[in-house]
Amino acid sequence: MLSPHEFATLMLIKDATTQSGFDEADLLALASREFITIGASQASALPRLTDRGLALLARLGGGAPAMSV
Repeated sequence: MLSPHEFATLMLIKDATTQSGFDEADLLALASREFITIGASQASALPRLTDRGLALLARLGGGAPAMSV
């Protein structure tokens, strides 16, 4: 289960347009659970949500609902 801080970080990553000083421990925890990906160069690459991260946010009301086809 995610901590409240990790969940908040996940929500911030969803809308991030710049590197916002995310806590490295939170990023590593989210990446290890495959909710985000982190670029090779953390200084220049933004963390991005994976499909799993987007689905979690949608289920918990923190993101847009998944579109059904």
